[in-house]
Amino acid sequence: MADDTASMSIYRASRTIKKKHSSLFNSLLSIHEDSIFVSEIAQLWPQLPLVANLRCGLWYANKFHSNCYFKSTDGHTNNLSFNTSRLNLHVATLAGQRGGCMIVDSTRKGKRFPDSMSKTIPIWTCVLNRAISNYRNKMNGINKPTEGVNCSTPNPDTTVQESPKWDTSLHLPLWVPDTEKTRIESNLNKWVNTFETSGVDIASISSLLKKPLRPLWISQKTVIWLNEVPDHNSWDFTPIILISASASNDIYRQKKSSEFSWNYIAGAGDDEESWSRGLTPPLFWNNVYDLINSGPDVCNQMVANIVERDRVFRAQRGQNAPQFSVKLTKVESTWSAQFRDQPLDVIMENGIHGDLLDDGNGIYWLGLTDLAVCSTGYGKCSVYISIH
Repeated sequence: MADDTASMSIYRASRTIKKKHSSLFNSLLSIHEDSIFVSEIAQLWPQLPLVANLRCGLWYANKFHSNCYFKSTDGHTNNLSFNTSRLNLHVATLAGQRGGCMIVDSTRKGKRFPDSMSKTIPIWTCVLNRAISNYRNKMNGINKPTEGVNCSTPNPDTTVQESPKWDTSLHLPLWVPDTEKTRIESNLNKWVNTFETSGVDIASISSLLKKPLRPLWISQKTVIWLNEVPDHNSWDFTPIILISASASNDIYRQKKSSEFSWNYIAGAGDDEESWSRGLTPPLFWNNVYDLINSGPDVCNQMVANIVERDRVFRAQRGQNAPQFSVKLTKVESTWSAQFRDQPLDVIMENGIHGDLLDDGNGIYWLGLTDLAVCSTGYGKCSVYISIH
């Protein structure tokens, strides 16, 4: 019994420390620090558009040209896949129009790059390159002179000019093991066929891409000689530069500013439901200097005020505003007035649980009605209690 009590105490202590380190203030300062690195890399190739990989990547810059959705789960070791519901063809189009692009993401898992960058995007670039190569070979084959027919002047409207060095090989980072590379390569032809039969307009993508797509990886450990940064037009491929925003070493690191000490969190923008208290990337960047200079004791209330002002602003204009529903933490088969004193758990409209109630306040019932008033991380609001 004593051992169980000790282990539970250690567990609670570790949870308390983790919660303290993962505070809202620590998360926002970590994001801001990582955003400086992202900005520095973006300035090396200012002609290339910056793209956020949803949802984590959206926190790490004030302005993005576009966003994309490459899931890490599509690159997990036992779940390798090419998903036609997330083709992200607008990224290929954008890269073709601008000569490349930069994609921003991050991860909490202590790795230099999330699996979305290590495997999902490399698979995507390879599949597109092979599909384009197949399309061009097919078109050029159709227009080859047939025996006995003089076709010395090809039709420029139908002949497709292919780069003599169109790269269709799989490019993975060095840390992906050979066994996994072999497993990916064994599935590539199947994925290419899936892509080609999905109804995608490969001709349009082919017409925009003058060079094959190829991923490049940049993290905070990457060494770049500023006097030797190559022009992206000098490469024989269309670069998809993958920027992992966060440092990959210790998840928590003690840091100090001129006024406060705080803990750095790698991949702080990930899993925003667990820490953001309703703050969104646009709201963060609109109030960034006030927030990072607020201090740990004031930050939570400042975020609550910002979110509430935004909610009121949207509500007054008939726009969507955050809505709450509540339920009993203990499900009772029979509802009666005696359960009105039990604590209630706040749930977002989309069903995501959040620690949104103010620490010192609960939910107050309005008589015997099914209406209650509470104070949350989003500010004061009225809630409707529906008992099923």
